[in-house]
Amino acid sequence: MSSTQAVLANNRLLASLPRKASEQLLANCEEIELIFAEVLYRPGEFISNVYFPTGSAISLVNRINGDAGLEVGLIGNEGMLGITLALGVDVAPFYALVHAAGSALRMPTAVFLHELDQGPALQLELKRYLYVSMSQFGQMTACSRFHALEPRLARLLLMTQDRAHLNHFHITHVFLASMLGVRRVGITKAANSLLKQKLISYRRGDITILDRVGLEAASCECYRTHKEIYQRIMS
Repeated sequence: MSSTQAVLANNRLLASLPRKASEQLLANCEEIELIFAEVLYRPGEFISNVYFPTGSAISLVNRINGDAGLEVGLIGNEGMLGITLALGVDVAPFYALVHAAGSALRMPTAVFLHELDQGPALQLELKRYLYVSMSQFGQMTACSRFHALEPRLARLLLMTQDRAHLNHFHITHVFLASMLGVRRVGITKAANSLLKQKLISYRRGDITILDRVGLEAASCECYRTHKEIYQRIMS
């Protein structure tokens, strides 16, 4: 496998494109490292760059009154940040925060729009991914309303692991509380329960998944539902 193919393989959306189209996109990208909790977009701001995570994850967060927030989407190597450009909208609808630090490909919006205009294969894949993203928004919102905190936390940790591609990652209780729209004390209680069940270990913001099967059993059904939607539409 060439170095170009290796990079493409680390983002499933790019890898799903015909080889010529994916390599053309990659030629216009730069490889960067995203920093935990870094703000990439704010609501209403012009989208100056799009991002294709390869070893990182990005949260889409809706905040009320600029304070309390709720994660409505999580983007990893299955997709991209900036999907609204496919709808002709170049302003960000949500806060975009780095959920898990790591690598990503970044492309200027003007270049991306040119490639989108010239690439029917890219247009088709983005339409499919947009459907998956909309399904995720709805699923995560319903999850926040109807499911208990501990299963929601298990679901979020599984989704983070899927996108970080590691059993070990850094994420703080404060950040998790912000993503799940709860107080920090609630996260501490839920995390301690998962810790006592020996599903995870936790120390100063560093989380390790010890029992993946057990964590899936502890999660709500939203985790499995989202994976099934992605596999059905994007595969």
